[in-house]
Amino acid sequence: MNRIMWIAAALAAGAALATGGYWAGTRHTAQPATAPVSKTERKVLYWHDPMVPGTRFDKPGKSPFMDMQLVPVYADEAQAAGVAIDPRQRQNLGIRYATVRRAAVADALKLVGTTQFDERLAAVVQSRVTGYVERLEADAPLQRVRRGAPVATLFVPDWLAPQEEYLALRRAGDDALAAAARERMRALSIPDALVEQAVRTGKPQSRLVLTAPASGVVTELAVRAGAQVAPGMTLAKIAGTGKLWLLAEVPEALLGTVRPGMAVTATAGTATAGDPARRYTGKVAEILPGVSTATRTAQARLELDNADGTLVPGQLMRVQVGAAAPAARLVVPAEAVIDSGKRSVVLVVGDGDRISPVAVTTGRQFGDDIEIVAGLSEGQKVVASGQFLIDSEANLKSALNRLGPTAPPALEGTGVVEDVSAEALMLSHGPIAALQWPAMTMEFAKPAPGAFADVKPGQRVTFTFHQEKSGYVLDSVTPVAGAAK
Repeated sequence: MNRIMWIAAALAAGAALATGGYWAGTRHTAQPATAPVSKTERKVLYWHDPMVPGTRFDKPGKSPFMDMQLVPVYADEAQAAGVAIDPRQRQNLGIRYATVRRAAVADALKLVGTTQFDERLAAVVQSRVTGYVERLEADAPLQRVRRGAPVATLFVPDWLAPQEEYLALRRAGDDALAAAARERMRALSIPDALVEQAVRTGKPQSRLVLTAPASGVVTELAVRAGAQVAPGMTLAKIAGTGKLWLLAEVPEALLGTVRPGMAVTATAGTATAGDPARRYTGKVAEILPGVSTATRTAQARLELDNADGTLVPGQLMRVQVGAAAPAARLVVPAEAVIDSGKRSVVLVVGDGDRISPVAVTTGRQFGDDIEIVAGLSEGQKVVASGQFLIDSEANLKSALNRLGPTAPPALEGTGVVEDVSAEALMLSHGPIAALQWPAMTMEFAKPAPGAFADVKPGQRVTFTFHQEKSGYVLDSVTPVAGAAK
């Protein structure tokens, strides 16, 4: 019995120890554990679709372009982007930096044009009778004439009989018939001044002097001495010179900045240092419809004041349109902008002299500078010039490939062939680290319609590819031996 009680006491003591240990363990583990916090938490700058890296998003989600999730771009990755240039290589390549700055520039267009006569000031010298040209006072084209000066003298034989009849009736004292004869002479376009002269001299007048209706230059001369003229026939055309038209060539891209009514200032293109350029003022009359397919320019018709007659048609003029007060604009050297036709790119110099391309929106060019509307901020450094920048963007890319210490990583992946067509392969591939792509299914173009003829749907393959403007093009496709879909 004592033994049984001893065993029971021992079991009770063990249970008590176990229970105490449980509660002690419970109290110990119930205290919250403090997890280590990373002191260098990565900052996300933005999210993007690796297939369309130029479009940025401010929050994660599904790409609107591909069936995949947007990929974050971290601050430390952005800072490491670009190509570092050794100072010695920079000197050898002739690379020069410039600072993005604000400059006060006048919002004025500088154009080139030629002068011509203002057709609205043109006047004509016409005959209202049948006769013959007895003498020409203005006998050569481009001859200057003044208003009221004689241009031609006509002999009109049909005027003789009516005037003799009128003079005879006056001498006979028949006032009624004389008045009727006077009306017939007016109907025959015999001027009253000639009739009065016939009355004074007693002899009929048969010569009519045609005068210039306006001052200007004879641009057309349709008759010569001795020629017969008829009513309504134009003998000469006179162009006024008080104002001239100036046809200025406006680039197609700047048509929206030129409007009728804008003030213009023009100077002759032949001015020299010893002969200061004379300034002529005027305004934009209208923009002529149509763009030249050869020069991609339209013509703006400008009106210039030429009261002193110093301008002549055909002169080459330099024109400034819409000269406004200077305004502060963000500018960089024009040679720093690489224009591919589809976009404009500037190479920005970041920390550690690392160069990265940045797409920008450009505005007007002011001399050697060009306005930056979007893409850059004041104070940034950009690549302003280098011998490889002068030729083309292709030369630039080939030179930048020599600046980096290593070649860019190869574009390669592994996937399963989903579909085969004459132009492309549809591949379900795994992640591609070089482009930060996750696993996805997409189409890759073939380099030629007959390429990879042995590749069939369902095969697992390894492949290499490169990027072109039209998309991603396969370089090689190698089936994985013994692999199944």
